[in-house]
Amino acid sequence: MEKQKNAVGRRKEAVARVYLSKGTGIITVNEKEYKAYFPIMYLQNQVELPFKTIEANDSFDILVNVQGGGPKGQAEAIKMAIARALCLVTEEYRPALKKAGLLTRDSRMVERKKFGKAKARRSFQFSKR
Repeated sequence: MEKQKNAVGRRKEAVARVYLSKGTGIITVNEKEYKAYFPIMYLQNQVELPFKTIEANDSFDILVNVQGGGPKGQAEAIKMAIARALCLVTEEYRPALKKAGLLTRDSRMVERKKFGKAKARRSFQFSKR
């Protein structure tokens, strides 16, 4: 891999842009180390999952710009973007990443609120009198 690869991942309202290059395994999210950006262990594991799947933990440096959504949506958007970028590096990674479900876009979004309703579907409390 002579050039850096970039990819986009999305989840809920979060959008992550990932820049992948050869390196020593440093992951930077919005100019912070990813363990500082995601203090919860579950979210750290989500970010690391594509590398654990292909068993290449310390081969790449990653720079991530992520915006929108909450921490969970951002971590899952980063996970997808990293998996997509790894597929651009070499096609040999694709079957393992696909089998782990990392290349599938999770399109579930929050349903919008409708007028005349308390939330998206919940009605206001009915009063008989």
